[in-house]
Amino acid sequence: MTLLRRRLPLLLAPLVLVACGSEPADVPDQGELDRRIEIMGSAPDLVYLTEAEGYTLARQSVGVYGAEGFSASYVAQESGAVFQLTVDHGDLDCADPALVDGSSGAEVTCEEDGGLLYRSTPDGHEYARAEDGHVVRVGSARDEATRETLRQAADAAHRAQGAELDEILPPLSDAPAPVERGDLPEHGDGAPQDPPGVSG
Repeated sequence: MTLLRRRLPLLLAPLVLVACGSEPADVPDQGELDRRIEIMGSAPDLVYLTEAEGYTLARQSVGVYGAEGFSASYVAQESGAVFQLTVDHGDLDCADPALVDGSSGAEVTCEEDGGLLYRSTPDGHEYARAEDGHVVRVGSARDEATRETLRQAADAAHRAQGAELDEILPPLSDAPAPVERGDLPEHGDGAPQDPPGVSG
């Protein structure tokens, strides 16, 4: 028994090393992940994920927000309630007239809450926090996610990396192929050419 106990760690060591070394190999390198982010249309530093109790990411909702921001929706498994996570360039400001859920035209109430801003209208509410040159916002309609859920999601929001990115980004094979035009010459200024026999 004593000899077996001495040998057991040596026998298990290769298995541990294989397990530790195989996990990163399944994740594409950062160059590929960046290309997939570019295909989606978002800036790499704006791709965030979050979590909240009882909610799961709606994969089909993941996409670009605005010019190069990022957006994703989370759905409650039981009630079907939805909140939206958005990340975009900008500054944290109570004066912004619109909420992440699209509510606008109503008076916005804004208050500080532990380093975050809680902004609300009669129809919607959100939490927002400032990062380095961008703002992370988590919001929903009033009758969807609760304030506690939004706060939890705002606190948990983080920049997606590695396996997280690989899971949510479209594969490179989904990239739209460039459209080939048969009427463009191979050389010259690229102006379309009329085929022989065609007249105006």
